[in-house]
Amino acid sequence: MSIPAPIATGTFLYLILGCALLGLVFASRLTGRLSKDNAEIANVVVIISTVSTWLFWLCAWMHQWHPLIKPIYEE
Repeated sequence: MSIPAPIATGTFLYLILGCALLGLVFASRLTGRLSKDNAEIANVVVIISTVSTWLFWLCAWMHQWHPLIKPIYEE
């Protein structure tokens, strides 16, 4: 059984988004806009928020793909 293409694509996009945001935090640390402590906190916030939004998106997508309750259409 293989992973459906939309799940793989969405996961890849969230991975890119998380890496880009971590890159921004790293760049802010290098330029001196963030102290070491604030950069560590920002790294944790970026990772947790990226994983949380990915998980929420995955649950919403899976719910629409295979709904638990199938509607009964009456004529």
